[in-house]
Amino acid sequence: MEFPLIGKVTRPLPWILGLIGSSFLIFGIATHLSIKSSKFQDRLEELTVLAEQQDLTVKIQASGTVKPIKSVNISPKTPGRLVKLLVEQGDKVEKGQTLAVMENVEVQMQQLQAQANLRGEIANLQIRQTEINSQIDQAEARLRQAIAQLEQAKARIPRDIQQTKAQITAAESRLKLAKQRTERNQYLLEEGAITQDRNDEVLNEYQNAQANLSELKQKLEQLENTSNPEINRLESAVAEARLALAQNRDSAKDQIAALEAAVEASRAALKQVEVQYEDTIITAPFTGIVNQRYAIEGAFVTPTTSASASASATATSILALAQGLEIVAEVPEVDVGQLQPGQQVEIIADAYPDRVFLGEVKRIAPEAVVQDNVTSFEVRVDLITGQDQLRSKMNVDVTFLGQELKNTLVVPTVAIVTQAGETGVMIVNQDNKPEFKPVTIGLILKDKAQILDGLTSEDKVFIDLPEYPRNRP
Repeated sequence: MEFPLIGKVTRPLPWILGLIGSSFLIFGIATHLSIKSSKFQDRLEELTVLAEQQDLTVKIQASGTVKPIKSVNISPKTPGRLVKLLVEQGDKVEKGQTLAVMENVEVQMQQLQAQANLRGEIANLQIRQTEINSQIDQAEARLRQAIAQLEQAKARIPRDIQQTKAQITAAESRLKLAKQRTERNQYLLEEGAITQDRNDEVLNEYQNAQANLSELKQKLEQLENTSNPEINRLESAVAEARLALAQNRDSAKDQIAALEAAVEASRAALKQVEVQYEDTIITAPFTGIVNQRYAIEGAFVTPTTSASASASATATSILALAQGLEIVAEVPEVDVGQLQPGQQVEIIADAYPDRVFLGEVKRIAPEAVVQDNVTSFEVRVDLITGQDQLRSKMNVDVTFLGQELKNTLVVPTVAIVTQAGETGVMIVNQDNKPEFKPVTIGLILKDKAQILDGLTSEDKVFIDLPEYPRNRP
């Protein structure tokens, strides 16, 4: 092949060197521009992220403290010396279990005396009841006797009168017959038909008949005249017996009432002493765990609900009893509206930083607490897990799990900017430069912000703006 130009050039070497140098220069410039473009793309990737669709869970964080559901400081009802302490810190106790015993020798003696007094009053009541019942029985017997006598008299007197009247009728008949025989014998005596002796016998019969009739008439008169006074007397006796019985019963009622009152007074006195004795036996008001022990055997303790810093102190509670555990969290006012009972809670204790315990919202306080110009609400959380691991007064961080947002558009929170009073983000335009674009923001959850309108999942947003070099004059 022929190269005419070379053939015509008298000095070809400089031309060749120039062409080679130009090639190297063009290649260097292209390589520099390529490297610079690559670095810019890498930098752009570092400064921007894609808006993306994600599932978000509303989370509200707060700090809290582990506290017992029930907690009480146990102390005696009356001042005294502690003679027995039957539990130690950390012991589990059942409701009604004996925890401690106060000094009670004097109370025991008072109880024995009160028991003796009660037995004496009961015995006195029983003896007097027996006597009173006997008196009432005697009064009732006298009344029954008087009533029987009255009823007998009322039945006997009419019968005697009737019987006497019948006897009078019979006596009148015998007298009439005797009179007729006397008249007849008198005629026979005058005629000499009978002897004087026979006549005297008939006359004697007549006289006896007269005497018998007269006696019976007197008896009838006496019966008729004495029946009413006897009835009246017996009726008076019945009334007196009835009155005596009523008086005995009324008196017995008053006496029994007084004796029963004495028994009840003795029983009340015994009950009072028994209560005093029971108060010296300190029992658990509910099932729980002994959190603290404040007193030792021999210490003098008084009725109080305050605790003491040392176990040897006096005038303090004996021990502290707690039941169950719950979380008490302080939730800011701006977040409390998103909470509701039954909401799930995640709990991380300072003592167990690598473990997550579960709970649920039990109660939200109806009134806020203002402390250091910060308004918050106390939220109580039931523990689902961690009852055996967590301890009272441990510090915890709680996360309240709220509503779930399915497939929602989100961007990093740092991408949200404000320009001319309008909220938006800086997106990558066609020239790979930042361009402000207004957006509508929904929830902001820590490092993520929900975008309701203004972006698509294909948009890239700046999380940090690049620095452009100033133009040289």
